[in-house]
Amino acid sequence: MSLFLSYMLLGLSLSAPIGPINAAQLDKGIKRGFWHAWMFGIGAVTADILYMAMVYLGVVHFLETPFMQTFLWLFGAFVLIYTGIESILNSKTVSISEAKGEESLWKSAVSGFLMSISNPMTILFWLGIYGSVLVKTAADHGTGDLMLYSLAVILGVIVWDFFMATLSSTFRKFLSDGALALISILSGLSLVGFGIYFGIRAVFALFG
Repeated sequence: MSLFLSYMLLGLSLSAPIGPINAAQLDKGIKRGFWHAWMFGIGAVTADILYMAMVYLGVVHFLETPFMQTFLWLFGAFVLIYTGIESILNSKTVSISEAKGEESLWKSAVSGFLMSISNPMTILFWLGIYGSVLVKTAADHGTGDLMLYSLAVILGVIVWDFFMATLSSTFRKFLSDGALALISILSGLSLVGFGIYFGIRAVFALFG
């Protein structure tokens, strides 16, 4: 049981660093409340599970080709810059009272999935970290419990998403419309910044 909890803690630790997914989930919760932030997180977790399954099944070599890496950097840059600019442009039109019902829960989940699946850092993250976890677990405990401990990692990620959704939706109760607009702009700038970084990485991958 203690080993299961340690792998769950690993999942929490892997999710905690602030990146485009956490920034977007905070923005979603502040604008539209707990359930939209939660569903955004669930969508992102679904992408995480997909990449974990690919690592587990040993099909990661396809993602390691230069062509795929360049494509993923470019696609991730496009998604982040587009989302960031949209957040900035819409910052003045969103208010606390109106924001909650503007978007379906399903759309929030899909946006979380798309942002995570197109994020090259997510791919590299799970290839490196989860791949190492599989190797260590197999060496220390055999292959029989790989699925169980993988589930513990996923559970840790879900717990973090629940925390982020709760934090952002609680925080929104104390915000004015002006503060909401400012946060929307800052969040958008953050996403654009990540997108530009991904674009630079794509150029380096393309031209060496």
